[in-house]
Amino acid sequence: MRNTAMFWVAATTMVLISLTIMAAMNFPFNWIFYITVLGQIMLVYMVFKVLTDNYTTDRTFEDFYGDHPIKHEIS
Repeated sequence: MRNTAMFWVAATTMVLISLTIMAAMNFPFNWIFYITVLGQIMLVYMVFKVLTDNYTTDRTFEDFYGDHPIKHEIS
């Protein structure tokens, strides 16, 4: 993915983690409410950006995981 999609993933994650911390610290309800609405809007936009990203790869399902390749037996 390009930097734009990854930016939205990181930004949304940070907003929602901050929201969780704010809720645990008993911040005023209006702050938590507005940041929740902002986080939901960011989440929908993040999913849109990730799904419409022009990302291509040459890997297939035969490659399995990049960090743990499957050893193919020669028969």
